[in-house]
Amino acid sequence: MVHMMEGSSLKSPLRSFNVLVFLLLTHFDEGQSQAMAPSQLVVSMVGGDAVLPCHLEAGLDAAQVTVEWGRPDLEPRFVYIWHNGKEITTNQNTAYKGRVSMSIDELKQGNGSLKLTQLKMSDNGRYRCYIPKQNKEYFVELLVGSVSSPSPSRTSTISLSGLDRTHGSVELQCESAGWYPQPEVLWLDGDGNLLSAGPTETVRGPDDLYTVSSRVTVEKRHSNNFTCRVQQKKINQSRETVIQVSDDFFEVSSSCAASVAFSVIFGLMLVFTVSLFVWKWKQNKIKRKQLQHPKEEGQQLMTEINKIEDLDKKKAKLDEEFMKNEEEQNNVTQTIESLQKITKELETQKEKLKSQSEEADKKSEEQENKMKSLDEEVMKKEGDKTANKAQGYMKLKDIMTEVIWSLEERKKDHQQLNMNTESIIKAAYDEVDKQKEKKQKLQISREQMKQQIEEMENHKKALQSKLQSDNEGK
Repeated sequence: MVHMMEGSSLKSPLRSFNVLVFLLLTHFDEGQSQAMAPSQLVVSMVGGDAVLPCHLEAGLDAAQVTVEWGRPDLEPRFVYIWHNGKEITTNQNTAYKGRVSMSIDELKQGNGSLKLTQLKMSDNGRYRCYIPKQNKEYFVELLVGSVSSPSPSRTSTISLSGLDRTHGSVELQCESAGWYPQPEVLWLDGDGNLLSAGPTETVRGPDDLYTVSSRVTVEKRHSNNFTCRVQQKKINQSRETVIQVSDDFFEVSSSCAASVAFSVIFGLMLVFTVSLFVWKWKQNKIKRKQLQHPKEEGQQLMTEINKIEDLDKKKAKLDEEFMKNEEEQNNVTQTIESLQKITKELETQKEKLKSQSEEADKKSEEQENKMKSLDEEVMKKEGDKTANKAQGYMKLKDIMTEVIWSLEERKKDHQQLNMNTESIIKAAYDEVDKQKEKKQKLQISREQMKQQIEEMENHKKALQSKLQSDNEGK
């Protein structure tokens, strides 16, 4: 048999709760489950055992199958979970710890029945067996009954029937406590015939058990045996007791003193009954208050758990924003580094352009100087011999003039390129400043989120410590 084991959920309730939620979201799709059979009724008695049936496909691997047993009216609703070859005790309802089990051998044969031991009145309810792999669910109604034997009592009130006063009648009372569900009371005579009795008085105690009381007035018969039978058909239980009434109770006394005595005794019994009823009412009121206190504590614990869950959700959202902030900050850092690298290359290119422009200015100046020297040399020469040389000089001058113009054009191009480079460098520096400002804002936001996460963690630890202290106190 597979026995329930105590988990470590008290030490880390939130982590266990998250594991269970993940398991349920992965495997338990209630919205698409299919009811394969109507609710079955299982009847058992308090203190006994009960087997809740649930049928699976035969030949399944018990290490792979998932079976969930739960009660929708409980919180938490999980009674027993078998998943991937082991029990899942996380978030199991504490009322069932150590009292539920399943058989691995039976599970392999397609039997997912759940065994409940040491049944209590609180086990009454509707149970659900869900098999995600087969997309099936079964509903079982468990009725836990309770019975006790009735106890007879007789009042000494004697009333006369008829004006001749030759016959009397006796009032019989029968009371039985500790029943569930509510039973009915029947009166039978010695021949088994049903007697007409007054309405049954029913009281339900703080333990949900019923106490029933009934009275009947009988007259003398050939057999003065009367049976009080208390029965509950739903749990197929019946208890009865036989009351033997002596003939002396049906004798009528003509003495007024006897009537007075009987009246006095009846009055005393009535006072005693009223006092007993008031005492029981006060006791029940005290018990109800005592039972209400644990419920209020339970509600307070659930409130604390809900607070922890809300903190977890907020923390998860902050963690996600924190990661996005860190990622965006890394992207900004990379952008700044890339811009700085480009700016550095542009600065280098600017220096090269400046150097080339200066070199072009120098060559242009040299060519102009050569042209001046050539002009002076040609002007000094006279005669026909120099005419031809002069023409050569003129041609050379034209060539050198074109070179100078070409150098001037290159110089203008260098100047324009230099201006464009300076404009790009300025834009790059401006963008770097913007990215640095953005990075600073992201860092501030990151520190604020980090502080909020730490505060949530401290609050969460305080709530968990309080829960653990409350559980240890119990």
